[in-house]
Amino acid sequence: MIELDFAKSVDGLLPAIVQDATSGDVLMLAYINKESWEKSLNTGKAHFWSRSRQQLWLKGESSGHVQLIREILVDCDQDTVVFKVEQLGGAACHKGYGSCFYRIVENDGLRIIGERVFDPEVVYKK
Repeated sequence: MIELDFAKSVDGLLPAIVQDATSGDVLMLAYINKESWEKSLNTGKAHFWSRSRQQLWLKGESSGHVQLIREILVDCDQDTVVFKVEQLGGAACHKGYGSCFYRIVENDGLRIIGERVFDPEVVYKK
C-alpha cells in the first residue's frame, strides 16, 4: 500500500484535489484521512473525511454522483493527492453544479459561471 505522510497533517487530514480525468477541470477540494485513503485505493471510488459530520464519506452516497478514480497523483512531500476522476451524474458540487468552483471573483463580488446540473432540494430532499 502506498503510504502518505499523515504525520504532517492537521488533525490527521491531508488535502485531496479532485479533477475531472477528461477535461482537467478542478471539481472540488476535500480531505482524506488514512481510512478514506485506503478505502479509495481498495474500491476505486473517491472516499473522504467529512469535517462537518466527522465521519467517512463516499462522495455521491446521497446524490448518486459517485467519483470513479481513474488516476491518483501524489505530491513530492507525500502529503497532498490529486484524484483524477470520472464524475458520474455530471455534478461534483452539493449545490448542483458540475464543479464546486462555479463562481468567479469579479469586482467586489462573485459571479456564477457554472451551469447547475441538478436541483439540490430535489436530490437531497431538503
